[in-house]
Amino acid sequence: MPSNPSDEESGPRTAAQFTTTNWSVVAAAGDVSSPQAAEALETLCRTYWYPLYAYVRRRGYNPDDAQDLTQGFFACLLRRNPFPHLRSAGAKFRSFLLTALNHYLISEWHRDHAQKRGGDRVRIPLDPAESETRYALEVTEAIAPDAAYERRWAEAVLARALDRLREEQIAQGNRDLFEALAPCLTGAADALPYAELARRLDRTETAVRSAVHRLRRRYGGLLRLEVAHTVSSPAEVDDELRHLLSVLSRGP
Repeated sequence: MPSNPSDEESGPRTAAQFTTTNWSVVAAAGDVSSPQAAEALETLCRTYWYPLYAYVRRRGYNPDDAQDLTQGFFACLLRRNPFPHLRSAGAKFRSFLLTALNHYLISEWHRDHAQKRGGDRVRIPLDPAESETRYALEVTEAIAPDAAYERRWAEAVLARALDRLREEQIAQGNRDLFEALAPCLTGAADALPYAELARRLDRTETAVRSAVHRLRRRYGGLLRLEVAHTVSSPAEVDDELRHLLSVLSRGP
């Protein structure tokens, strides 16, 4: 689990910086009528499609129907202002998306608009095999769909931040070091002791500890940035981050 960093790269965002984040762009526009808002919304949907798919599956839909409904929802969402009765301003993207999906599921849009939806250019690539493979790996014990959705969402936020960290380290020529130390960042069960990592990497144990500490701080900074993309104001970042980490601490 990343630490709560306070260094320059992960510190509080200024108002000018924050207005460029994805959800704040969509919320400020009020709908997806602007090209910037439409692009920001599509980016968010590409990142967080799986918690929605898993939620639909836990609502009792079979894989084919869940695929169709999730794709249909995205097609609807990416059209201009498809839910005028829902307010995006001031809402977290996580909450807005689940509310919008529930409205979509209880409506007849997925039937009445089936033909129209088929003609839309749905730009969120859902792989049926990948979707079900991931879903099959989930714990099968009883858990409410809403609780499962929040956990999948929190996992997606952490995964996105870790992916960005991986991309950064690869670009800096540190692929092997990152792959060796990544389990230490996430608290994985297969994380090796520092002494063993030092032996394998031909480094001192002190150097390994220092590298892990540096990566944790950067991971924490990237996590804050990722959370910032899903809330409407900088004041919400800390509360949302605490909420997501609390969700993960409850266990599956």
